[in-house]
Amino acid sequence: MSDFNQQIIEEFRASGGKVGGNFEGVPMLLLTTTGAKSGQPRTSPLVYLDDGDRWLIFASAAGADHHPAWYHNIVAHPEVTIEVGPDRIHAIAVPLEGAERDEAYARQVAVMPGFGDYEKKTDRTIPVIALTRAG
Repeated sequence: MSDFNQQIIEEFRASGGKVGGNFEGVPMLLLTTTGAKSGQPRTSPLVYLDDGDRWLIFASAAGADHHPAWYHNIVAHPEVTIEVGPDRIHAIAVPLEGAERDEAYARQVAVMPGFGDYEKKTDRTIPVIALTRAG
């Protein structure tokens, strides 16, 4: 994990889910997955979109031509833990498809236009994943 991500994770946990700097006021959660190859827990700070009883996350990798590692982890192991604010929640990760995916991504671009730039940088379709409380 990068030092940058580690600093965000530590700040998030120390402040009950708040992060400053470039991410101040941005909805952020911590996603803990099980490594697809290693089987080890992996935590990633991610921007999310509130979707009622779900949280939507975006495998943008800032527009890279490959999916982020956490995406491969959830495909292999869809049971995850998320930290939203001070709460720890067990969740199931399900990639959205078709029109539902497209509508969700367009909503994210409307609130954070940088996600539109990510889409223009790559030929891949950026996955949108719904996280739903388990149980």
